[in-house]
Amino acid sequence: MTPLLNTNLRALRAQLEEIAKDLHELAIQTGNAELGQTMSDLRNRIHEPYMFVIVGEVKSGKSSFINALLGTGREITKVAPQPMTDTIQQILYGEPEEIIEINPFLRKILLPVDILREIAIVDTPGTNTIVEHHQEITERFIPASDLIVFVFEAKNPYRQSAWDFLDFIKEDWHKKVIFVLQQKDLMSAEDLHINREGVREQAEKKGIAEPVVFAVSAKQELEGQTEESGFGEVRDYITANITGGKAPVLKLENNLETSRRIGERIGEGIDLRQQQYEADLAFRKDISETLENQERRSKRQVDVLVENLLAGYDRITREKEQELNSGLGFFALLRRSIASVFSKTASAGQWLDDLAGGLERDLNTELRRKLNEGVDELAESIQQMAKLIDLKISNSTSILRNDHELFSDIAEKRENVMRELQEEFERFIHRSENFTDAELFPDKRTMSPNVATGSGLAVVGIVLATVTQGMVFDITGGVLTTLGLLFAGVSSQTKRRKIMKGFREEVARGRSQLEEEVSQKLKGYIEHLREKIERNFGKFDRMLEREEKELAGLQKAYASVNRRLEELGQKLPEPSA
Repeated sequence: MTPLLNTNLRALRAQLEEIAKDLHELAIQTGNAELGQTMSDLRNRIHEPYMFVIVGEVKSGKSSFINALLGTGREITKVAPQPMTDTIQQILYGEPEEIIEINPFLRKILLPVDILREIAIVDTPGTNTIVEHHQEITERFIPASDLIVFVFEAKNPYRQSAWDFLDFIKEDWHKKVIFVLQQKDLMSAEDLHINREGVREQAEKKGIAEPVVFAVSAKQELEGQTEESGFGEVRDYITANITGGKAPVLKLENNLETSRRIGERIGEGIDLRQQQYEADLAFRKDISETLENQERRSKRQVDVLVENLLAGYDRITREKEQELNSGLGFFALLRRSIASVFSKTASAGQWLDDLAGGLERDLNTELRRKLNEGVDELAESIQQMAKLIDLKISNSTSILRNDHELFSDIAEKRENVMRELQEEFERFIHRSENFTDAELFPDKRTMSPNVATGSGLAVVGIVLATVTQGMVFDITGGVLTTLGLLFAGVSSQTKRRKIMKGFREEVARGRSQLEEEVSQKLKGYIEHLREKIERNFGKFDRMLEREEKELAGLQKAYASVNRRLEELGQKLPEPSA
């Protein structure tokens, strides 16, 4: 490698290390400790040599393959009839020779062997025994590996555990893979050819284009039969494709690709979280629009109710006005006065009292009937408002799962907020105090004994009937009281004009008060109830506010990392340079 290329690679490696640092932080922010550890390990291995990770089942000949490849003439990794590799062994160049125990499942072996100047080798437990410690392999080596070497027992390369492990490597990390049939000396050439082609076909089925398959005998290589062992072919492949100055560039390419893969997974998680945020935003908007629509609908019903009340009020008062006007005529009053002297016919004063009583009776009958009809419909509309919101909360969309590798904690917090919202709203609609609104009707200290024992939505009709009827009859009662005072002492036609004027003024005042107060009170009740329903969403709204800020930060950081990865990819030299 030329000094200029070497300098350039160091600069590119430093850039990748900085990107990997930001990716590590981003992985931690997304709540994925595993990806965070992977990025941390990748940063630590950026300066290590090109890494071979040797995988395969127990007794497939992995350890013998490594010993023969190193060519030291001695046993570096232990070979025995029983499984010996119960730890991961990373073999690196180093002087002096040394074994470093990292933890019970990982050790480093430093050797002054020339091939290790450009490559490092990781020996792993058998794929059929790594279940207990597979996370160590997954997190520490597979993502940071540059080449996966699958070693199969030449006689039986079809055992499932190794191929399952290949699925994991290919699906999650898209690593470059080669295949080695070990112990070929135990087979005939014809059977070996069949198994070699079988491995190639199986690899192609797994989606590996033009799989590279070697057949070797570590025994022959270690015994000096280098022409027959097949290791020459393996070393030629390594020389042509990896060593000789290409390994550092390939290493950088692989680290860049792994960073991209991790970045993609983080990006997919951020996209999913964005989808959940948008769904929650749409849900919240739907809640507000539903409440707004239901509020408008209920207010229109209030208008209809008031119109019906006024129509009844107008009809009754108009009839009584005609009766009053006719009865206050001179001859009508004279007849009543004379007749009352000689018979039991009512006097003018008694007649006016009877007229006022009739007005009260007819108004009560007419308005009560219209109130009962209108209140039922209005109560149903208000109940529907709460029922619709309850249904929408129950059917809210969950996109981000609480078992997702990224943001599972966010999904769990969201799930808790939604569950609390649903539980709180269910409690809300079952509590009568949430629907009585004593603040809106301070003049009604005792609405109805049924209200106290009612439950939630069921009391709405009782509240409306009690409050509205009381209000209406207070208004009409006030009109009748004033009219009674107006009628008092009537004895001659001289007061007719004054009485008729006073009657019309008082009826008009009562009508205006009826229209204004009933409409105002009922619409105020509806508005207040909507505000109460909206207050149930306080915690959910705060969650959305936090989510908007956090997502904006994550998306900005991810966009920066992604852009820098693309720029770095364009700067990489060709491996053959």
